[in-house]
Amino acid sequence: MRIINNINKDWLFTKNNQAIPTSLPKDWESIDLPYTWNGKDGQDGGNDYYRGTCYFAKELPISSFEENKVNYIQFDGVNSSCDVYFNGEKLFSHDGGYSTFRVPLKDIKESNLLVVAVDNSVNDRVYPQTADFTFYGGIYRDVSILSVEKNHFELDYYGTPGIKVTPSINGSNANVNIEAYANGTVQFNIIDKKKIIATQTITGNNPSVDLTINNVHLWNGTIDPYLYTAEAILLDGENEIDKVSTRFGCRTFKIDPNKGFILNGKEYPLRGVCRHQDRPEIGNALLYKHHKEDIDLICEVGANTIRLAHYQHAQAFYDLCDEKGLVIWAEIPYISRHMPNGLDNTISQMKELIIQNYNHPCIVTWGLSNEITLNGASDESMVNNHRILNDLVHKLDKTRLTTMAVVTMCDPSSEYVQIPDVVSFNHYFGWYGGTTSMNGEWFDKFHKDYPNIAVGLSEYGCEALNWHTSTPTQGDYTEEYQAYYHEELIKQISTRQFIWATHLWNMFDFAADARAEGGENGMNHKGLVTFDRKYKKDAFYAYKAWWSKEPVLHICSKRYIDRVEDKTKVTIYSNQDEVELFANGVSVGKQSKGEFPFFYFEVNNEGETTLLAKAGDLEDTATIRKVDKMNESYVMKEEGAVINWFEIEAPAGYLSVNDTVGEVWSTFRGKFTLLKLALSLKKALSSKESNQDSKNKKGKKKMEIMGMPVTMNSLKSMMKIAAGFPIKRVFSMIGSKIPKETILALNKKLNKIRKPKSKS
Repeated sequence: MRIINNINKDWLFTKNNQAIPTSLPKDWESIDLPYTWNGKDGQDGGNDYYRGTCYFAKELPISSFEENKVNYIQFDGVNSSCDVYFNGEKLFSHDGGYSTFRVPLKDIKESNLLVVAVDNSVNDRVYPQTADFTFYGGIYRDVSILSVEKNHFELDYYGTPGIKVTPSINGSNANVNIEAYANGTVQFNIIDKKKIIATQTITGNNPSVDLTINNVHLWNGTIDPYLYTAEAILLDGENEIDKVSTRFGCRTFKIDPNKGFILNGKEYPLRGVCRHQDRPEIGNALLYKHHKEDIDLICEVGANTIRLAHYQHAQAFYDLCDEKGLVIWAEIPYISRHMPNGLDNTISQMKELIIQNYNHPCIVTWGLSNEITLNGASDESMVNNHRILNDLVHKLDKTRLTTMAVVTMCDPSSEYVQIPDVVSFNHYFGWYGGTTSMNGEWFDKFHKDYPNIAVGLSEYGCEALNWHTSTPTQGDYTEEYQAYYHEELIKQISTRQFIWATHLWNMFDFAADARAEGGENGMNHKGLVTFDRKYKKDAFYAYKAWWSKEPVLHICSKRYIDRVEDKTKVTIYSNQDEVELFANGVSVGKQSKGEFPFFYFEVNNEGETTLLAKAGDLEDTATIRKVDKMNESYVMKEEGAVINWFEIEAPAGYLSVNDTVGEVWSTFRGKFTLLKLALSLKKALSSKESNQDSKNKKGKKKMEIMGMPVTMNSLKSMMKIAAGFPIKRVFSMIGSKIPKETILALNKKLNKIRKPKSKS
């Protein structure tokens, strides 16, 4: 029989570079797994977190192993590469930080030393290397000793579970093909609620059977995520010598360019979120309770789909998605920058992703890459890499589709965009330039130009911290602008059924150590929920009111108490038919729900006011207070290009840095002013590029926009969407800080230029 023993306790750890020890080290740090060495420096915003080789060691007495059995060490996740040593002998190397792999052990002694050299350093062959998240080094998932008989189900092939289940629907029944990877006699069972409902025994090398489930109970997403169990038992005569099992679901799906996602023959719009897995201080070294908390929050907001970005997630999380009925996009970390030497690694990571996760009914698409064309879409090596991956996926899995996430600037006619079965785009119109309305306009044009290609929205969002304003503007990082942005996106998404899936970026704030935005470095704050999972931002409730069947009533801006205006706007999200708002016990009015679950009231701001919202049996409260001066704790503090809204003069009818590049460019004097600005930036950029090596040695950063290195070539492609950027936003996205005085001086010049007359 198969025996699995967890060995997470009592490891030793060191960062010091040294030879592989042959005896238990005395001066290493004592730790338990899971563990990352970047839990703090990978989240502090220094862009200097340790990336190198660290060492883990554990003493394993002979009692740790099963006598007269074959013993493996199973690693569920080691980032990014590792070498495994047993009693001083190197047994195995693995590249790829997010998947399961196993190492067979030999020559077990009375006392044994297991050493793992783990490396997350920069290289040109193992993905990811360039991306907007922290690459935590460590053994950050479980480690176990797996003991089996000499004859056992396959353990060495890309972390396989040893069993592969492929259901197909035939009327009211399901045909279930089960493959088992072993040599011998195998009994196959399908189990429904602990009862065997179909069984057959086959002898052979990697035998398979087709079993029937009559009157099959379908896996039907969040509506009814019904699961069966398939098991394979390896027999020696009548004795069981090994057993593997997996849960599975029976469902059909298709993606239609006009109707979107269709589950079990019915239209089932996929509307949900993307997920990064990390947490404060522990990074990716999560426990089951963390995965469970995440899935509960995602279910609470009412999502029915998750894009699991940008790598293979823990098996426990896929299991939870199966149970909750969440439809999943799973992908490998082939991201941002194509590496010609990384082809083999994309292949091995894709094989591991599919082979280890094939049986999960929640998964419907395999993601080939994410924003891989930041350096251009015409690289033949990159295009060929996608062809190879696409063919590989279809060879390994004939039941699912391929997809990928394409960056906004990439031309939809690019050859590589045509490779996968369906495609999605990452759009941030309304945050990284443009206006929120451009999102819908873009999709309408794509759908018109490419009517036979199913298109989705793989990322959209904007950042919000605990900053507040009554006049939210693009790029201000306030909770109020994030709420406004998502209200507008909800309006556009809801009217476009042809968008096969929308995945909001992101469910949770996450660490990106290279970031320096929003007043808190090292974080991407686009989450609906804070990094510590303790605070649900207002936008969370906008989606809950739209998606969830649970009754919702939420007053926005509860953290924005002190307000200077005499009348103030109060926004309420609710999926109830009618909402009434009271101010200090006096009704402000009732409103009936329109097309969208958003209610807006004007309230007199006098003294301190207690707000009470009612909708049926639901109630919610908040407090506002009249003040003479803006509460500075609501205002983002950051050196350089970030300027608060109240510091910018914007006379009626005249331009300011709050206006977009396109608006300013449309006037002669504005165009002249911007050309002078562009020349100065070009001069600064040329100077930086010519001194790149020396500056890097001094630890200074290259010029960046949106977290991406800027070269003259990449600047040209970025300018395609620059017309929609507010001038102030352009400055805030330039990595090298520009003095506030420079921006305010530019604003004064623009204040003398009349705005162009409206064409309407």
